[in-house]
Amino acid sequence: MASTRADFPLFPLPVVLLPTEVMPLHIFEERYKAMIGECIEDHREFGIVWLSDDGLKDVGCTAEVAEVIEEMEDGRLNILARGGKPFRLLEKQEDHVYPAGTIELLDEDHAEEADAGGEARERYADLLERITNERPEEEALTELNSYEMAATVEIELDVKQGLLELRSEEERLRLLARLFKAGIKRVELSREIADRASRNGKVRFN
Repeated sequence: MASTRADFPLFPLPVVLLPTEVMPLHIFEERYKAMIGECIEDHREFGIVWLSDDGLKDVGCTAEVAEVIEEMEDGRLNILARGGKPFRLLEKQEDHVYPAGTIELLDEDHAEEADAGGEARERYADLLERITNERPEEEALTELNSYEMAATVEIELDVKQGLLELRSEEERLRLLARLFKAGIKRVELSREIADRASRNGKVRFN
C-alpha cells in the first residue's frame, strides 16, 4: 500500500537521482541551506526532482544526506546525497521557507525473469570490461539490481527519468540491456576511429 508524506522538502534540480545513486551537491541558496540543515539535524529525507526544460517532473527520488564533505563559514555546504525511493509529487506546498509538497511513495514490482536479469547483467559486465579492462566478479554481478547498475554509468537524463518512473524491475532490466549494448557499440566505434586516426591521420565514416 502506497504511503503519503506531507510537508516533504523538495530540491528541484537539473538532474535525475536514482535509488542507491550517490550524488555530490553544493548547497548555496539560503532556502536550501535551511532545508538541508533541518534534514541533517532531524535525520530527515528530502526529495530531488528533475527540473527539465519542460518544467518540473511529477516523479522524483527521496534522498538522505550520506555525508557532509565541507561546511563553510557562510553556511554553504558540500554534501553527498544518496537516493532512496521513487515518489510522485501530488501537491506543492507554498507555506515553507523552501520548496515542499505532499508526496506518495511508489510501489514496486520486484518480479524478474531470469532471462531479462541475466542479459542486462552480462551486457553491463561487457561494458565495464571494455571501459576498465576489468570484469565484475560473478557473485557481485548477480546481486546488482537495475538501479545499482544504472547509477554507475552515464545515462541521458530523459532515459534516467524513464527508469525512475518504471515500476517494474523486469522492464528496467530489459531497457538497460538495450542501453548497455548500445554503449558497447559506441565504445568499440570510438576505439576504431582512434586506431585508424593514429595509423594514417584519416578517419573514414561508413
